[in-house]
Amino acid sequence: MRASQFYISTLKEAPADAEIASQEYSIRAGLIKRLAAGVYISMPMGLRVGRKVQQIVREEMERAGAIELALPVVQPAELWKETGRWEKYGPELLRFKDRHDREFVIQPTSEEVITDLARNEITSWRQLPVNFYQIRTKFRDERRPRFGVMRAREFTMKDAYSFDRTAEGASESYDKMYAAYQRIFTRMGLTFRAVRADTGSIGGDRSHEFQVIADIGEDVIAYCPDSDYAANIELADASSVLDGRQAPAQELVKQATPGKEKCEDVAPFLGIKLTDCVKSIVLAADRKDEKGNPLPAQIVLLLLRADHELNEVKAGKLEELKEGFRFATEAEIAAHFNGADPGSLGPVGVHDDVVVYADFTVADMSDFCCGANETGFHYTGVNFVRDLAEPKVADLRNVVDGDRSPDGKGTLRLQRGIEVGHVFYLGTKYSKSLNATFLDENGKPQLLEMGCYGIGVTRLIGATIEQCHDDKGIIWPESIAPFECVICPMNWGKSETVRETAMQIHDALQARGVDVIVDDRDLRAGVMFADWELIGVPHRITIGDRGLKTGEVEYVSRAKMDEKQMIKVDEIVDAICAKLGR
Repeated sequence: MRASQFYISTLKEAPADAEIASQEYSIRAGLIKRLAAGVYISMPMGLRVGRKVQQIVREEMERAGAIELALPVVQPAELWKETGRWEKYGPELLRFKDRHDREFVIQPTSEEVITDLARNEITSWRQLPVNFYQIRTKFRDERRPRFGVMRAREFTMKDAYSFDRTAEGASESYDKMYAAYQRIFTRMGLTFRAVRADTGSIGGDRSHEFQVIADIGEDVIAYCPDSDYAANIELADASSVLDGRQAPAQELVKQATPGKEKCEDVAPFLGIKLTDCVKSIVLAADRKDEKGNPLPAQIVLLLLRADHELNEVKAGKLEELKEGFRFATEAEIAAHFNGADPGSLGPVGVHDDVVVYADFTVADMSDFCCGANETGFHYTGVNFVRDLAEPKVADLRNVVDGDRSPDGKGTLRLQRGIEVGHVFYLGTKYSKSLNATFLDENGKPQLLEMGCYGIGVTRLIGATIEQCHDDKGIIWPESIAPFECVICPMNWGKSETVRETAMQIHDALQARGVDVIVDDRDLRAGVMFADWELIGVPHRITIGDRGLKTGEVEYVSRAKMDEKQMIKVDEIVDAICAKLGR
């Protein structure tokens, strides 16, 4: 291909709203153009990358036995109402009505539609197992779309759905998809981790995220360098940092702490360590009676050591909070904690209708400091059993660097990652709500066991750029680069020898299956090189009259710009093919 027959739209300056490297370079390199907030046009250069990503995904999905189909982007609201997600999904679900006043959604995901298809198509155990997948446009009405394609509203996603007879069979399907994802991201040349994860709005029991390692990642991954343990911080198990509870050594003393509302202020004021303080977090779960009338909210007091942070995902798994929770209002706090301000709360003498949970570390503490449920006062020397009842105990906090690894094989380290893939074991969550059954060997109806598996194709492109770039632009892995090799002829318009050599090398590479482009735009060398360094093509051949006098061309790898080589014209094709493994 010639550059003059393609469309190259690079920019010298970064867009004003660019916040991260992938956003800047994807626009400057001409991969995308912004149409509206969170909505982008895929330009020819970006479309080539996207198609190569999709090709890898298709090959590995089909290798794993999945079958491609295409589900409608527009879905009827009735299906979402059957599963209950019409109400639960939230404002990211784009709802609309047609001219007949019928309600629809623009798909953010397709569990409802695929399960509806299965309940109508799969009737016998002989049709199982089966795994359907699609690569389709999705839309999620993000409140704050940002970071270019990393958090866009419209995007391309691969989603797959497996159907099995038994939980054991579903687990095997899950493992096949897990292995396929490992192959996909490895083929793309990415550094990634598969981590245990929360199931979120999709639901289900077993779940892993695939995280591309990058400093700007929104997710924090906890991993053990000495073992295979890895989990999203939302799900990483946080054990007690103490070796059991010590016997009380201090008396319970009520201390005046005027104007001191945070543990960070209370500790130095009282001359104690921050790690001897316990902070109180008050949550509320709204309730209704059998007729749907509102009841007083259930108030839940969570206790964490002052230097630890609440993990809201873990809190949402508590029995009293699993149907949803919020932070308690000041009025609710005052009503249940003797009128105290939020900065003076604690577990001593709380009302009987307040459920108290302590994190594992707090449960092992003794002689600790906490609020006295009286504005401007705190207790020191607080001990369970002696001064208050034993609380319920649960894992409530985020892990921190240096925590014990849950597998007992070392300590945890934290790093940031970008989620690009997620696999879920759903069980019968959707088949039960949609009554998707099949007849087993005995002719009895059984619920389908399901799994679902997603890859954010558009997001994956952004994540790759975040991991693979320098100050000049993108450094594409060979497998998904828009072109594998670019030929840069110097003085294209003036030198027939340069033109002929460039096209001979181009044709020879193309015949060997190399995705190659000749830049015949007759630009100055600096401008031409800057364009291709920005675009990130892995291999560059420069052809000039001076080199041709000795029968040589210049080769440079985008990943090693300072290592230029002169290679014989009659050897360059073999050299490029060797680098590409052809």
